[in-house]
Amino acid sequence: MKQYKTPSASEWEALMQRPTATYEDLEPLVASVFDAVKAKGDQAIIDYTAQFDGVLQDEFKVTSLELDQAATKVSEPLKNAIQNAKDNIERFHKAQLTETLRVTTQNGVECWQEKKPIEKVGLYIPGGSAPLFSTILMLAIPAQIAGCKEIVLCSPPNKEGGLPAEVLYTAKLCGIEQIFKVGGIQAIAAMALGTEQIPKVYKIFGPGNQYVTVAKQWATRHHVAIDMPAGPSELLVVADESGKADFIAADLLSQAEHGKDSQVVFVTTHEPLLEQVAQSIAAQLDDLPRKEIAAAALENSKAIYFEKDSEAIDFINSYGPEHYIVCVTNESLYLENVNNAGSVFVGNYTPESAGDYASGTNHTLPTNGYAKQYSGVNLDSFRKAITFQKITKEGIQSLGETIELMAAAEGLEAHKNAVSIRLKAIKDGI
Repeated sequence: MKQYKTPSASEWEALMQRPTATYEDLEPLVASVFDAVKAKGDQAIIDYTAQFDGVLQDEFKVTSLELDQAATKVSEPLKNAIQNAKDNIERFHKAQLTETLRVTTQNGVECWQEKKPIEKVGLYIPGGSAPLFSTILMLAIPAQIAGCKEIVLCSPPNKEGGLPAEVLYTAKLCGIEQIFKVGGIQAIAAMALGTEQIPKVYKIFGPGNQYVTVAKQWATRHHVAIDMPAGPSELLVVADESGKADFIAADLLSQAEHGKDSQVVFVTTHEPLLEQVAQSIAAQLDDLPRKEIAAAALENSKAIYFEKDSEAIDFINSYGPEHYIVCVTNESLYLENVNNAGSVFVGNYTPESAGDYASGTNHTLPTNGYAKQYSGVNLDSFRKAITFQKITKEGIQSLGETIELMAAAEGLEAHKNAVSIRLKAIKDGI
């Protein structure tokens, strides 16, 4: 990790750059895949799966036999761990259920809001070198709690043309029946457009690499919503003298091993920690099976010393981290000033891994600075808020003049007349 000491505000923009290709560079490929899927349907999926994944297959849907076989390949301790995580995630997301909100805004005017599930949703589960079966829990559980009627899951096939047993076991545990062995741009295009085998959905969820991120954004051109632009993973840790170098190094490496385009940032107000953390990273890195990936990610990462808490806080909010670990004595100062972050982990004994797997919060979070305007996935991500209103005869009489005056001021005479004709009818006793 490159070290920076007391950088000026003019240097911050360069320090906040993520190691991602510009989306414009990827759009031509994404556009061509979408065009092919729209024109050729399943045949395009077959062709691109062969090209990108090295797998030739014409049937994408996972069979009941594959699901049954997968259950026998997952160890009992792992099954218990997945169940424990599932219970915690369900508990946290069920707590987000809200009652119908009703308000009488003035006499005779009642307004209310109801939450309705998005009927058809698509879940994208990344594969590759680290199949993220935990993401199934994070997406399928709130989708089920919200009451989504149709849930479609896509994940890239391995070289044998299947999906990892852990992925299949977790999907079945979460009640997902439509599981497809398709990944990458073509999976997003299939869920956005629909093919002979893969249903079209109304909203697509899930993290992925840069290609998947751009594909999701491209899907919005086809009247499909997305959860957020979630690209390569990132983590920022802030610590003062109370921070433990070994813990910090372990957390930074836990995100660095996600992929070579991941980024980790260490911010401290205690200068000696810069070198202490660097030494601990070097010692721990050697023991990691994904050492090469983590080392490549560290090339894109930074360690920064600020003299003042206020400077550190301002930088962190400007960066807007996906994951944000706070290990400082004055926790309240930092927590009260969190404006931009996907998910926050507080204290030396709260590793980011807890949120990734089993504490209960969701790990599908905004990256690349999008925490400034996006929330992480939550129960309401799978629901729509619909407003209702009912106005009585007395209500339109009390509110009518206000509407007439405002409509007339905007020059919308038909709007005014929609009220006036009712008021006249009441006056005339009709």
